[in-house]
Amino acid sequence: MIKLIDRPIMWHAGAPAEATPEAAREKTMSAKILAAHGGERITFDALISHDITYVGVIQTAMASGLREFPVPYVLTNCHNSLCAVGGTINADDHVFGLSAARRFGGEYVPANMAVIHQYARERLAGCGKMIIGSDSHTRYGAFGTMGFGEGGPEIVKQLLGDPYELPAPRTVLVYLTGAPRPGVGPHDAAIALCGAVFDRGFVKNAVLEFAGPGLKNLSMDWRMGLDVMTTETACLSSLWQTDERTEGWLALRGRPDDYKRLEPEDGALYDGLVEIDLSALVPMAALPFHPSKAVPVAELAGRTAGQGVIAGCAGGTLQNILEAAAILRGGSCGSGYFELSVYPSSMPVSLAAMKAGAAQTLLEAGAVLKPCFCGPCFGAGDVPANDTVSLRHSTRNFPNREGSKPSDGQSAEVILMDARSIAATARNGGVITPATAVDYDPPAEFDDYDPAPYEKRVYRGFGHPIPDEPLRYGPNIQPWPEIPALPEDLEVTFAAVIHDPVTTTDELIPSGETSSYRSNPLKLAEFTLSRRAPEYVGRCKALMAEGKASAVYAVKPGDGSAREQAASCQRVLGGGANLAVEYATKRYRSNLINWGILPFTWDGEFTWSEGDVLRVPGIRQAVESGAETVTGYIGDAELTLGLGNLSEKERQILLAGCLINWYKTYGRT
Repeated sequence: MIKLIDRPIMWHAGAPAEATPEAAREKTMSAKILAAHGGERITFDALISHDITYVGVIQTAMASGLREFPVPYVLTNCHNSLCAVGGTINADDHVFGLSAARRFGGEYVPANMAVIHQYARERLAGCGKMIIGSDSHTRYGAFGTMGFGEGGPEIVKQLLGDPYELPAPRTVLVYLTGAPRPGVGPHDAAIALCGAVFDRGFVKNAVLEFAGPGLKNLSMDWRMGLDVMTTETACLSSLWQTDERTEGWLALRGRPDDYKRLEPEDGALYDGLVEIDLSALVPMAALPFHPSKAVPVAELAGRTAGQGVIAGCAGGTLQNILEAAAILRGGSCGSGYFELSVYPSSMPVSLAAMKAGAAQTLLEAGAVLKPCFCGPCFGAGDVPANDTVSLRHSTRNFPNREGSKPSDGQSAEVILMDARSIAATARNGGVITPATAVDYDPPAEFDDYDPAPYEKRVYRGFGHPIPDEPLRYGPNIQPWPEIPALPEDLEVTFAAVIHDPVTTTDELIPSGETSSYRSNPLKLAEFTLSRRAPEYVGRCKALMAEGKASAVYAVKPGDGSAREQAASCQRVLGGGANLAVEYATKRYRSNLINWGILPFTWDGEFTWSEGDVLRVPGIRQAVESGAETVTGYIGDAELTLGLGNLSEKERQILLAGCLINWYKTYGRT
């Protein structure tokens, strides 16, 4: 089904081959796009954020001198659009977003009009482009667009005319053969891929390039469904060979000029190979609590679930909805404990599902159609009952990401599954059933696009800022507090020590209802590590009262979301350093640096506890000099700590104390 080859591979005559001395990385698709956008100092074609992140991005950019959005910047409202926590604060963020789009010349997508990544697919992506978004699932490779999901400060840099610094990444070829059989969908391939590569770190921080003869057998929805899940492999970005299907999809959406043929050049050199035989794929499930915990759905057959959800950038695409409807046609979800919710990914997708008759079929079967919303992916919608298993075609199933609160004695689990098998399970009254076990007529591939909802409701102001437009602030929208510069000598007290193999950003700062407070740095910080180390906030506050800084030790922190708040909340509470064996993603390490938190690494046995003190004499001089290692002390123990190969700008940001301070010190470049 999936085969990994961990050695250099060359693209030759349309297939992988043993590398020769003439092979070159410059011949890959991604290398050419990166070179066209600045090489190691990248300027993106467009930016995109949603309503959990854009307030903080704009507040940071304004504090750093923002006057006008220099490239198209789209603000979508798909994360806090249905979450009722906190009274008016979600809607307050939305009106702030519209006022900012008007003032600085941006694009504003009203609540429940589209989820962030579907809007980008329909309106922004194009062959050879690059897009950066403040959401980890910024992946548009199926359209020949390199998408990067990063924390808010990286968006701020683009808004202020500064490049995205990226040393040439590793590139891995994903070679597709065969054709998926009926009942097998993109989530099945994605879960199998995550299961094959994640624990091995096979594609960590690499660019995945998809190509091969199997490509022609995949609809664009199938491709985008697999592509968006590459985030869960820990890769950096993704890119696909383009073809007539890509061309037709873009043309239907009124953007024929955004198509061009992309394919590896003969002799392109890759650092590794993933072979996927699409015809060998079976329905897959990702067990709690990670998309890489992959097992065939057949192994779970007969177990019961209480809920099914098809939603978001991964699940809510048109073809998934059509397949679910075909499986449920003439059937029923039943009147028992199982319930099925379907969230189309955009209003044009909703309209197309209506025209195809799929919406009617789903309603007749007892499913509930809901607005365009990302909430089920991060715990702000369809929270299941206690001790209930929820089956979801969404991107993640981290602990408590479905919305349960362990502090209140609540427990629930999410198993990731493709929309097809979720529909088969719904037809079977909640008894888990692989879609390949259901006799149904797969729908013909259908596509339709009506932009009327966007034309009537989306505000498009790029290139037409209104400098006198007043920004509309709600009481929850608060500025960043003052942050100190890096001291001459560092002394930090460990306020949390975590020995888990991996620590996700969900554990560092929870998702769900806390998301409503992301426009209020001090309020949000109250939730830092609340699900993993509840004493952390109190310890940090006590240290701050004494004028002391804090630190976090974790083995491998930062898997998952791009959210900058995983770092900024630590900084607001006086955090000065992280110590880790390694960082799970580039984006989390970048978030630490952008908020002035030293990203130390050390691979020794950590035997200390909360309350122990790490001292690093001469840290400021070491950062100034570009030192890649420094000497630290915990009690009498001497540790050689890694800082990594910091760029000049990263060193300057750490010295200044955070990105906002850096702009105040050095100005816009």
